[in-house]
Amino acid sequence: MTTHSGDEPAREPAEDYALAKQVLYDRLAERPRSRADLEQALAKKRVSAEVAAAVLDRFESAGLIDDAAFARSWVEGRQRGKGLAARALAMELRQKGIADDIARDALAEIDPDAERQAAHRLVQTKMRSMAGLDPQVQTRRLVGMLARKGYPPGLAFEVVRTELGAEAEPLESM
Repeated sequence: MTTHSGDEPAREPAEDYALAKQVLYDRLAERPRSRADLEQALAKKRVSAEVAAAVLDRFESAGLIDDAAFARSWVEGRQRGKGLAARALAMELRQKGIADDIARDALAEIDPDAERQAAHRLVQTKMRSMAGLDPQVQTRRLVGMLARKGYPPGLAFEVVRTELGAEAEPLESM
C-alpha cells in the first residue's frame, strides 16, 4: 500500500472507487449538484484524480450529473426564492463551476417581466420595515438592496420610484 503526502495510507483503487461512488450518491441524494461541486467533494475525501474523473464521467453518462439541468434548476429556484436577478445568478453559477455557455443558456430562460415583478415584490416587502424613514433614505436603501441582488441600476430606480410613488428625478445625495 502506498502513502499520500503525510501519514495517511493510500487507498487501493477499488476502495477509492467505492468511496467516490458513495460520496457522489450521498451528495446527489441531498440535492442536484454541479460536476465541479462534486469534484471538490471527492478531492476533500482525497479520492485520486483518475478515479474521480472516471466515476464522474460514469455518473454523467448515466444522467445523474447534468450541469445544464442543474443550472436551470438553480436559476429557477434562486430567482423564485431569493428574487435574484440574472447578474447575481450568473455570478453564483460561475462560483458553482458551471461553464459560461451553459450558464448563458439557463439565464436566457429568465422572463424579463418575471424579473421585474420579483424586484417589485422585494421592494414591497422591504418597504414594510421602512415606514417613517425619509424618502431619500428609503430610496437609497431599496436601490442598494436591489443592486445587491443583481438588478441593474436603471431598473432598480424605476421599480423603487414606482413603489414609492416618487417623481422620476435624480437624487441629489446619490
